[in-house]
Amino acid sequence: MLHLRLIVPAGTTDEVVTLLESTVGTAHLVVLPGAARSPAGDVVMCDVAREAGDELIDSLRDLGIDRSGAISIEHLDLTLSSRAEKAEHEAPGDSADAVLWEELTEATHEESTFSITYVSFLALATMLAACGVMLDNAVLIVGAMAVGPEFGPLAGISTAIVQRAPRLVARSLVALIGGFALAMVITAGFAWLMDALGLFTHDMIDKPRPNTDFIWHPDLMSFVVAFLAGIAGTLSLTSAKSGALIGVAISVTTVPAAANAAVAFSYSDYQQTVGSGQQLLANLGGIVLAGTLTLLLEKGLWRVRRTQKPPASTPGASVRR
Repeated sequence: MLHLRLIVPAGTTDEVVTLLESTVGTAHLVVLPGAARSPAGDVVMCDVAREAGDELIDSLRDLGIDRSGAISIEHLDLTLSSRAEKAEHEAPGDSADAVLWEELTEATHEESTFSITYVSFLALATMLAACGVMLDNAVLIVGAMAVGPEFGPLAGISTAIVQRAPRLVARSLVALIGGFALAMVITAGFAWLMDALGLFTHDMIDKPRPNTDFIWHPDLMSFVVAFLAGIAGTLSLTSAKSGALIGVAISVTTVPAAANAAVAFSYSDYQQTVGSGQQLLANLGGIVLAGTLTLLLEKGLWRVRRTQKPPASTPGASVRR
């Protein structure tokens, strides 16, 4: 269930209340006249099934509540109420399949910010991966994959394409390209420092590395794995099952490929640099393509669900104006 808290201009309250009462999947409606001070208005609260949330939010925005008042949404982990159970039962579809597009857009917008924190995490992940490839240590590679924050901008690009938001596309591309460029430059400098300290040597980049040589040998399987990981990551975001993101993070070789490219470049091994770059591009492209297609499919399926209106006799049946 979702909890909606609205600040509504007094003249619009009746219309908002009618909308909430007539929407399938709502419960626990509360109206506090004159309770809001900034902006001034009435406070209206209700709980709504997740699968009915996106359409309701769109309707509230059509009424201009986001401009004249406010729309706040919270996720409820536990609601003990027979009315809430009834609302979830009446709402069409399944909560796990429902996509809150406003929430997704906001989340990817925040994760796609080219900030000091974002670059720091990406640079640290890339340097950690550099240690992993030089030592041929798969554990370090997995750790670097889990630390890397690059899935945020990738999801942002897919979301922006589906939502036709060119600004978010540009923002995400800046974070993705700029972040990797800076991280690779920092990692190249890190490799030179480690070489000066005698911790990295040229022999380490040339010797056979059976545990990590896949990083600079891209093939069709690289794209397939990235594509599948992109689907899993997108589903975990849209269904709010973020626990799957760790599994996604450790299955794609974006950060290790960037690290190996930077280290190989610092030792003038351009063959590995090119191979790692191709691996990086294949993984990034596979994730973006998978994320975009997944969101398009989810959007299309949910539109079909919306057309399946409940019977008129169902209490609280949705009234469309």
